[in-house]
Amino acid sequence: MNITRRQKRVGSLIKEEVSRLFLEEIQDSSSCLITVTRVEMSTDLKTAYIYFSVFGSEKKETILELLEARKGHLRKSIASKVKLKYNPLLIFSLDPLTEYQERIDSALEKIKKNGK
Repeated sequence: MNITRRQKRVGSLIKEEVSRLFLEEIQDSSSCLITVTRVEMSTDLKTAYIYFSVFGSEKKETILELLEARKGHLRKSIASKVKLKYNPLLIFSLDPLTEYQERIDSALEKIKKNGK
């Protein structure tokens, strides 16, 4: 799948705005750090797939439920800041890449310790 320059630009704008909203609104109500790792846009720019990671909390599913509950408010806030023809539908999911990277890092650390 080829990602266009426009998809990248719109995804970047939405990532900035969602990150700001997470800092101002979501992180105040939770005691963890929520980071937007990437935003992928559909080809028609009507859907934004927002991947995030949670640090400092084992309740990742609770954070996902909180985001799903506040999805309407977040979508409205994004629409007021990012001027697009269509206000994209937001789909949140935990980023599997961060867990994958952590497993690779821990495997490399074990190899380093056993190699010495």
